[in-house]
Amino acid sequence: MDRRRVVITGMGILCPTGNTVEEAWNNAAAGKTGIGMITRFDTSHLENHFGGEVKNFDANEVLGRREARRTDRVTQLGIVAAKQALDDSGLEVTDSNRYRIGCIMGSGIGGIGSIFEGVKAFLERGAKAVSPLMVPMMLPDSAAAKIAMTWGLRGPNFAISTACATGNNSIGEATEIIRRGAAKAILAGSSEAGLADIAIASFNNMTAISRRNDAPEKASRPFDIDRDGFVVAEGAAMLVLEELEHAIARGAKIYAEILGYGQSCDAYHVTAPLETGEGAAAAMELALENAGLKADDLDYINAHGTSTPLNDVSETVAIKRALGETAYEIPISSTKSVTGHLMGAAGAVEAVFSVMALRTDFIPPTINLDNPDPQCDLNYTPNEGKSATVDIAMSNSFGFGGHNAVLIFGKYHQNGAN
Repeated sequence: MDRRRVVITGMGILCPTGNTVEEAWNNAAAGKTGIGMITRFDTSHLENHFGGEVKNFDANEVLGRREARRTDRVTQLGIVAAKQALDDSGLEVTDSNRYRIGCIMGSGIGGIGSIFEGVKAFLERGAKAVSPLMVPMMLPDSAAAKIAMTWGLRGPNFAISTACATGNNSIGEATEIIRRGAAKAILAGSSEAGLADIAIASFNNMTAISRRNDAPEKASRPFDIDRDGFVVAEGAAMLVLEELEHAIARGAKIYAEILGYGQSCDAYHVTAPLETGEGAAAAMELALENAGLKADDLDYINAHGTSTPLNDVSETVAIKRALGETAYEIPISSTKSVTGHLMGAAGAVEAVFSVMALRTDFIPPTINLDNPDPQCDLNYTPNEGKSATVDIAMSNSFGFGGHNAVLIFGKYHQNGAN
């Protein structure tokens, strides 16, 4: 039997560069950073005072005060991104199809804000002060469950948590569920609300994040010799994935097709990637094999590109290992240069950007790439984006723990040729 084809029919996003797909993409494509000084909470007790905030988002206004009080920010962002994606797709959930529509919604660290507030209440005011909702608010699966409850989605529903690879794994696994016929449509993506003082303190003590308090807009500088760590950011993105025949039957618009998915594990270190790049390279090779494509079929790579000394070199090595000499010919960029690192939500946000690169035939830039690291010698599209034919795009996501997940997107062609 031929493999079922899976297409994207709706997208939603909230991230540091914007709260709609159009706004977020236009700013990313223009190289307009969303990174700045943190305004949501006092950072005077921290060494780092900047990050990638979701701006102009009031959960009380969007969800209502009661619902906002009962959900963590990670779920709030996910719900809004899901609503955007469903509205965009025009997919109607009814009694006749709700058991064939699911939600795979991941998070790297779940409701860390709720955990932190609960622990503070316990230590400062005692056991009775802890909210009875703390546990459901902190669970990584709360967003997926809440989205299902909101729209009555009774198909496959679970959360994936593979650190910074979460978004790609969520989209990839949702694709495989549809391919094997277990669902007709799935809301897939990820959310992260890790822009919290306790997380920033931990990352700082790990020496994983940039300390450019004097110039936050210059702090995220993937592949640059002067990079000094990633920038903590928050956000969410959701995609409506559908079996092609289901989408055609209801007359849905089709943004793109998911062609390939590959994953692997470094099995090496809790935070550091394999310096040889072999784990990440294996995920890229598996994604190409899954898509039935070759290296020279790729027109663009959205790199993981975190702006850390270790990741950017190992990813460069991995791309060369997977793609050979072709690696030097493919335009690559890291949109984390404008968004910061959304951790568990990064893959989903970058999936939206990859699809928009296909839709607009435009390669977004890697900003702040002023002095390329000699070890990062591929075409990383420094500082200015460019128009180019983009028919097939690869998106890389690699997470703490050695998780590697790679997606390949293609322009939709009725006959399946790419």
